[in-house]
Amino acid sequence: MTRPFVRMNGAGNDFVVVNALETPFTPTAEQARAIADRETGQGCDQLIAIEPSDRADAFMRVWNADGGQVETCGNALRCVGWLLMESTGKDSVVIDTLGGPTTATRAGDHRVKVDMGAPGLDWTQVPLAEEMDTRGIELQVGPIDAPNLHTPGAVSMGNPHVVFFTDRQDDAFVRGSGSLVEDHPLFPQGVNVGFANVLAPDRIRLRVWERGAGLTKACGTGACAALVATARRGLTGRHAVIEVDGGELEIDWDEASGHVFMTGPVEVEGVGTLAV
Repeated sequence: MTRPFVRMNGAGNDFVVVNALETPFTPTAEQARAIADRETGQGCDQLIAIEPSDRADAFMRVWNADGGQVETCGNALRCVGWLLMESTGKDSVVIDTLGGPTTATRAGDHRVKVDMGAPGLDWTQVPLAEEMDTRGIELQVGPIDAPNLHTPGAVSMGNPHVVFFTDRQDDAFVRGSGSLVEDHPLFPQGVNVGFANVLAPDRIRLRVWERGAGLTKACGTGACAALVATARRGLTGRHAVIEVDGGELEIDWDEASGHVFMTGPVEVEGVGTLAV
């Protein structure tokens, strides 16, 4: 069976997007892994299916590069939102996900603003395996008397995140520490691991080790989690530009609604056909 797809990226975080509004698309974990493989498949951080929804404009299903389904993906929400707005002529669409519904709105040429909802700040929402203050949880990496990383913030953005405050962001350090923390017993669902270097009260340099995907050029929910975690510690305000490997994302944590808004670019790289 063959299926057409669109290749897209949001600030470098790249996707293979399949239209499943009329014909179901149900790859196995093994098939999703094969499609995401950069050596032998199409190669992507996430595989995305746009499915029908009875409570939104569409439902977005997400598979990580390891073949596992995850709740949501911030950068993919912008891409899917842009596709839906282009096809319908609307300036705003609602996209449902396993992490809940999200509204995407036009924010300029190939720019989309997404309402990511209110962050989950209670330990049960992240979720953690035991009760802790999520502003700074009891977790460290490295020697007990001189840890390389410690006391990160924990946030749910529809998926679990932990954010370390550090200026150590080289590939080896992020890969080594991220892979250690991703499956730590403290996180029963695994966790996305952010490394946030606060450059100014309104600017953060961020690298993210994504659960099931590894080191990516951008992680939208990770950028949202980084802003929430740094703001809760008083390291930034409630608005910041997040510098990721693939570009910049604007994150606002609105005081009135409590919702986090993410604005960033959308790029269409091309189209192709999958053999599934």
